[in-house]
Amino acid sequence: MSKVYADAVTSTEANQDLTLGGSGDNVIVTAGATLKTNTIKDSGGNTLWTSDGSGNLSSQNSGLKGNMTLLSTQTASNAASVSFTSGIDSTYKLYIFKFIDVNPATNAADLGFNGSIDGGSNYNVTKTTTFFRAQHGEGGAAADLVYATAYDLAQSTARQQICLGIANDADGSAVGELYLFNPSNTTYVKHFYSRVQIMNSNTPSGTADWITSGYFNNTNDIDAVQFDMSSGNMDATIKMYGLG
Repeated sequence: MSKVYADAVTSTEANQDLTLGGSGDNVIVTAGATLKTNTIKDSGGNTLWTSDGSGNLSSQNSGLKGNMTLLSTQTASNAASVSFTSGIDSTYKLYIFKFIDVNPATNAADLGFNGSIDGGSNYNVTKTTTFFRAQHGEGGAAADLVYATAYDLAQSTARQQICLGIANDADGSAVGELYLFNPSNTTYVKHFYSRVQIMNSNTPSGTADWITSGYFNNTNDIDAVQFDMSSGNMDATIKMYGLG
């Protein structure tokens, strides 16, 4: 077996293909070695994916979009709200928002959201929803499952609360996710559901699991989403993913 040692192997002309190995051969990258490139193509020259050189996929073949694609990350530091005003379009059929350690400045504040059909100029889309909660106190008390009728909506443009009573202790927070289905469809209403787990501010303190679902009763495309607290500001990381 012959070996070729080189710092660089390139074609003689720019933008020309360089073939390593012949038909039926295996080209092996040995253990410990690194193969670096920004663009991966198949044998037909079709791009499978392209990186921006910093670890982020800047493009991806549609046949590979079975996994979630991270579209945006927003980190709030004592902010009144977090808004996603770009990236929600017909590219994906499902958008997933993940909340990571949402800590309110005001004790017992509620996290809520609303949608927009005008790029975030207004967050006032009509919606109908349902809202319930399971909880359990740290001391074993306050264990129940409740349909919280006071917080569901019936053809309302108000923000939808997706969890209530987050503790603002130094170690208190809320985590969870919200699924928004096919927001760019102009035939059907836009369904969504969320599940948020919190450290409860109530006495006795404990865990609370809030589940919200419903639909934006509007056939216009939902192109922006905003999250905010019912009172005061928040620290939080919220990520938006596309799927499908």
